[in-house]
Amino acid sequence: MVVFGGKKVGQVVTGLGGNGVGRVLVAVAAALLLRLFSGPGPALLPDTEPEDREDNEEFDGDGDGDAGEAPVPGKVLPVTIRWRNITCSLSDKSSTLVRFLLQNVSGEAKPGRLLAIMGPSGSGKTTLLNVLSGQLTASPRVHLSGLLEVNGKPSSNKAYKFAYVRQEDLFFSQLTVRETLSLAAELQLPEISSVEERDEYVNNLLFKLGLVNCADSRVGDAKVRGISGGEKKRLSLACELIASPSVIFADEPTTGLDAFQAEKVMETLRQLALDGHTVICSIHQPRGSVYGKFDDIVLLTDGALVYAGPAHEEPLKYFSKFGHHCPDHVNPAEFLADLISIDYSSAEGVSSSQKRIDGLVESFSQQSSTILYATPITKWEISKSSPKFSKKIVIKRKGGWLRQFWLLLKRAWMQASRDGPTNKVRARMSIASAIIFGSVFWRMSRSQTSIQDRMGLLQVTAINTAMAALTKTVGVFPKERAIVERERAKGSYKLGPYLLSKLLAEIPVGAAFPLIFGAVLYPMARLHPGLARFGKFCGIVTVESFAASAMGLTVGAMVPTTEAAMAVGPSLMTVFLVFGGYYVNADNTPIIFRWIPRVSLIRWAFQGLCINEFSGLQFDHQNSFDIQSGEQALERLSFGGSSIKETVIAQSRILLFWYCTTYLLLEKNRPKYQRLELPPPDQIQPEPQHEPLDTDLVEKNSPLEPSLLKQVESNPKLESPSIDQVRPFILEGAK
Repeated sequence: MVVFGGKKVGQVVTGLGGNGVGRVLVAVAAALLLRLFSGPGPALLPDTEPEDREDNEEFDGDGDGDAGEAPVPGKVLPVTIRWRNITCSLSDKSSTLVRFLLQNVSGEAKPGRLLAIMGPSGSGKTTLLNVLSGQLTASPRVHLSGLLEVNGKPSSNKAYKFAYVRQEDLFFSQLTVRETLSLAAELQLPEISSVEERDEYVNNLLFKLGLVNCADSRVGDAKVRGISGGEKKRLSLACELIASPSVIFADEPTTGLDAFQAEKVMETLRQLALDGHTVICSIHQPRGSVYGKFDDIVLLTDGALVYAGPAHEEPLKYFSKFGHHCPDHVNPAEFLADLISIDYSSAEGVSSSQKRIDGLVESFSQQSSTILYATPITKWEISKSSPKFSKKIVIKRKGGWLRQFWLLLKRAWMQASRDGPTNKVRARMSIASAIIFGSVFWRMSRSQTSIQDRMGLLQVTAINTAMAALTKTVGVFPKERAIVERERAKGSYKLGPYLLSKLLAEIPVGAAFPLIFGAVLYPMARLHPGLARFGKFCGIVTVESFAASAMGLTVGAMVPTTEAAMAVGPSLMTVFLVFGGYYVNADNTPIIFRWIPRVSLIRWAFQGLCINEFSGLQFDHQNSFDIQSGEQALERLSFGGSSIKETVIAQSRILLFWYCTTYLLLEKNRPKYQRLELPPPDQIQPEPQHEPLDTDLVEKNSPLEPSLLKQVESNPKLESPSIDQVRPFILEGAK
């Protein structure tokens, strides 16, 4: 990187910024640009805090050394996750009331098995899934404690690769299924340099996830019909499987799907588990055929654990001991959901169902050890290919800056150029606005009254251009930001290449609409004739359009939802409109507000349009006090002595400032997740006396010897909690 001397930087800032606020904006923008282009890129795995690292683990953030091997695409490293005494509480703002989202929840998930977290609405399914995946949003009002082990060692999700399939499927709508997977593979697997190998890898994923028939169909969205909901869910799985994660988390993957599509998605998850992945999903109330695909289940109600262990007939046998028998020809999942749900139809129903649930919770806490760890170790856990977490973990960077920029530019261009419905609407609105304005200001003359008309037309032109670009951006970017945050969380690319590629990809498409607007309006209103004048007119409104879009990016990065962005963006633009140079003269602006016109993109666009229109223009006059030339009109607006070049540079500074602000906001607002703290020693339940799984021992005894299997399957009971920690056990319906 080129290093500038202080004198050289000062000359650049002075040349671009003029003085005052301009210099400050340019200086800040220059500093942020250095950060944008030279900042370190994201790593393959999230950064691990020093206290989270194992003593025998080494991390190499450079990713340039030779220590350790790069992950082999398609190879799955088996991971077993065990958690104990997971407790999550949420307090109100005054910290007087505390609500427990999870209460002493324990369980385990093994490779080669599909674990389903079931329970009624509000039972804590998604919370538990977020805790296990390390994706629980951080908050000062949340307290999270418990023990989490990975392959028998205290660790976190940072010690292995995982995938998280969320309820909402977010994609770039104008890309096809194949293009979506190919670009994701190029970004996440730069080690696959051969096009043939990458295409083969993508084709295998398409076949594996059942997406061959829709491979060349566009993903689509609410405006454009695309693939079905089930296909989108499987595409989400395919995008997450590119990096060969050891663990797959899926948050209610069947939500919004019909019965057939839901079963297809669950069959896909089941097949992934058979391929060696550890699959954990949350699900509300599956159909009987879906329930039959589960290997293990965790039943939660109001954050408490009712059952955790093998699925199929085992939970039915367990609950039958307490007099709760599943009737014949009834979906076991429906029976279990009814059993652990509170009946709110009457006061008696609430009381009786609450007592039943309290009894089941207490009963399971007393004998959880005989059920929770009853399943034997599978072949995935004893394989010679099991990962040794004592090896050095190397954090690899994802390709080079230019490679990321080129791939993101390619994707951004396909998204912008193919968005036919949006582009058609914008083109029609540009033509309609130009026709309306041209009709109102039809064939303006050179009379004294036309001076006000020209100023009014140029002002509404600046306002229309800015508002159109702003509303389009704030309506789209919050959704795109969610996609970018997910991809950056996986370390696919840096933020700098993304923002630069987005700016460059939108230049051809974004410049077309101001040109269409100007081509229709200019001759209708009979503005200052001349091809050069027309070109400057279109150039000024084009730069203003890009500056307004950059402002929309900042608003979209500042607020959490599209609705909030649509409320904040126009409100902020209204302030710039008031100080746009037409309603309030710059010389009459109060001192405390004089900085606003200097950062108002509408003011600079209006000033540039006025200079382009009035300079050299002569008006008809009869009296000595009449305005005779355009220069006199510019003096009335306090625009005298300025040039079009100055206004364009000012708008470019504003554009650069908004882009740099967007960069800072996206970096600052990156999702932060709650840390898992150790519970108090007196609240930790004793762990079953298993011998830790020693990889070296397994290699010596592979295949698994009967003595080792018996040792793993021996499970002494856990101690029951104290009476003051549970509610009274009154079980109704026992026989």
